[in-house]
Amino acid sequence: MRLTRRTGTAAAAALALAAGLAACSDGGSTDDGGPVTLTMWHGLTGPDGPAFQEVVDAYNDSQDEVTIEAEALPWDSLYQQFLTAATSDDGPDLVAMSASRLPQYAERGVLGSTDEFYADDTYMDTSVLAEGAVQASVYDGVNYGVPLNLGPVLMYWNKALFDEAGLDPEAPPTTWAEFEEMIPDLTVDEDGDGTPEQYPLAMGDHSTVPVFPSFLWNGGGGVVSDDGTTSLLGDPATVAAAERWVDLIREEQITPVGMSGADSDQLFQAELAAITINGPWMTAGLTEAGLDYDVTVPMAGPEGQSILGDVVSMTIAQRLTDAEKDAAFTFFAFWESVESQATWANGSGFPAIRTDMPEGAVTNEWAAVFGAPEVLDNVRPYLTGVPGSGEINEDIFTPALQSALNGTGEVADLFPAAGEEIQAILDDGS
Repeated sequence: MRLTRRTGTAAAAALALAAGLAACSDGGSTDDGGPVTLTMWHGLTGPDGPAFQEVVDAYNDSQDEVTIEAEALPWDSLYQQFLTAATSDDGPDLVAMSASRLPQYAERGVLGSTDEFYADDTYMDTSVLAEGAVQASVYDGVNYGVPLNLGPVLMYWNKALFDEAGLDPEAPPTTWAEFEEMIPDLTVDEDGDGTPEQYPLAMGDHSTVPVFPSFLWNGGGGVVSDDGTTSLLGDPATVAAAERWVDLIREEQITPVGMSGADSDQLFQAELAAITINGPWMTAGLTEAGLDYDVTVPMAGPEGQSILGDVVSMTIAQRLTDAEKDAAFTFFAFWESVESQATWANGSGFPAIRTDMPEGAVTNEWAAVFGAPEVLDNVRPYLTGVPGSGEINEDIFTPALQSALNGTGEVADLFPAAGEEIQAILDDGS
């Protein structure tokens, strides 16, 4: 079924979280009873940043025992700096990170457990939180995070470019085959030099949300098995799906090679690509830029239509004192409240993390699209809870993919070889 912003609805009404912090413990005091200041790093540098900061400011204004000082860094810089900073007294107390990155930091012992937050109703009734988002931060039987957001990655299309191409602007491709049929119409090479001025697709191949692995899923393959024990890169279905998309990129030039996620975003926003696959953080900027666009579920592959779900979790440094940990959990409970989730969803376009949002609380049409049941029921996280996830994706899979795209190797050789490296990591972490 086609899903657009016109068909999504907010979550069903249910009991709201008690106002303020009445359910929270007496957090936010140092050992001598003074106020606590916690620094927090996050990567919300786009249009979603102001909505996050609005909630932080509301929390700081709501009481005088705890102050959250939030700092936005580009995601790649945040991950590079955190390992060094984590053990320092000058490092951040709280860090928001993709749940797929979390295992590598948990393995190194720089994160503290958040199991206490979920243990009972001391801080809040955590049963109202989306279970998949909560479980995304579990590693080796311990939960190391509290969900900041759940970002299903959906397909955006520029309706004006479809219209200019003679295609129905209300009928985006629903399958890989349909997309392939549209490639000639959505490619514009006005000067005939072999380099398009307009591409059918904008997709990064590094420093980006892992869109390409979702293609592998929907072709019947993947990078790692769902139980995190087996590499799938050498699997025939994985190789076949990868070869299909690599050929489209190299031979049909459906998207430029070598783009980062930020480059891809800019290409689509400049209306130089007709389709992109991205999360809800794109909506505010595109709407502000005046693009005539819509959003729907990504095109299905021959073996399915799994939707990549990127969960960002709020983590705590291992070195926090009990008082600082309590203060952090008090802030986390405030973030997950009905009021804060409404502020976040309406300001960012992300769906609320709570499953019991009252009807009418979420008015942002895009938050309704990304939070629709037919989306959330098919969301699939990437490498969550897998030992060495960062190394697997950044140091092995991404270079293998880039070598295939650059023509310095073939998928049939590169992927099985990379798969052996991944298997060694999985075996070592088991």
